[in-house]
Amino acid sequence: MLNLIKLCVGCDSVEDLEEWIAFRLDERRRAGEPAEHWHTTRMVPTRGSEITDGGSLYWVIKGSVQCRQLITEIRPFTDGEGIGRCHLVLDPEVVRTDWQPRRAFQGWRYLKPADAPTDLGKGRTALAEMPPRLRLELAELGLL
Repeated sequence: MLNLIKLCVGCDSVEDLEEWIAFRLDERRRAGEPAEHWHTTRMVPTRGSEITDGGSLYWVIKGSVQCRQLITEIRPFTDGEGIGRCHLVLDPEVVRTDWQPRRAFQGWRYLKPADAPTDLGKGRTALAEMPPRLRLELAELGLL
């Protein structure tokens, strides 16, 4: 299994990402399209079979990995301008993770399971339910 990591541009919080996903799914339902969620990238991962074997897309929001989504499929395509791209088809459920600081980078990167932050939960629900601003302040202080 292998994961991907990518900056979540345009979202200030996990809640923003969840709202965006809900909006896009609703938009697709209203248009009569399949209600599935994907993220479009320019580069197609060459190790796709490893990624779709239980891998996730880890999102960097405001300088820290904060959540992930399971990658269910990778669909390469050519856009209207003849540029090769791909859809990373994602499970719409957003799983919160431990916060892990990351510097900005372009595109996506492979992320080995050993380097991925752990999921919140299993006795850590209080941290997941903490207000986002408080989590951010604690993370900036190095306490999370």
